[in-house]
Amino acid sequence: MSINPRLIFRWTAFLLAGGYCIRMLVFGDWGQFGGPFRFLTVWALFCSFFAFSRMMAIEESRSTRRWDGFVCMTAVINTMVVFLYWRLYFADPTSVTNDGELGAWHLEIYLHGLGPALQIIDTLFVHKSYRRLGAPLAWLFGVIAVYIAWTELVLQPLNNSPAGSVTSGLPYRFLNSLELSDRAVFYGVNFATAVVILLIYAGIAWAIRRRFPAPAML
Repeated sequence: MSINPRLIFRWTAFLLAGGYCIRMLVFGDWGQFGGPFRFLTVWALFCSFFAFSRMMAIEESRSTRRWDGFVCMTAVINTMVVFLYWRLYFADPTSVTNDGELGAWHLEIYLHGLGPALQIIDTLFVHKSYRRLGAPLAWLFGVIAVYIAWTELVLQPLNNSPAGSVTSGLPYRFLNSLELSDRAVFYGVNFATAVVILLIYAGIAWAIRRRFPAPAML
């Protein structure tokens, strides 16, 4: 029986995402309202799990729906998580961690490195997404808008920490030291960055499809 590299890749990605989702639900910090779902990293993780589950359904011929918009959005959100986390961590570790110390090494590697990389590889090389950008843009705007509303309208009023010089309860410490107008600018800049990343991935995907027109590379 021949080995299907695509199936191995997708099963590996799916099981890793599922395992870390379970770990987050069981061992995540539930000391404040929202628990681990206060953080965009965890939203990206669960989006990846769902995306990989849909890719597995396609791979095993259980579904023909491609979910292009959702999987493209998930790859971009994961990229933003990696970019923002490490940029903020190296500028000030306490801005994204409780005590300035990284957590379990395997968790950090997966959430802020390997997991996003697997998602990006799947969308570019295996699923070959980014053929139409309307749906990814809509998903991107929707998820980011819901996350901002979640942090500003739910988490901030219901949580007392972390605290900053302006407010408290927002999931990332540095946000609590920004005025609402400054936070709005921060959100807007990062949404624009996400759109640029989407366009870059679309360009890369176009080049890959031209260079490797076969159904898949893995």
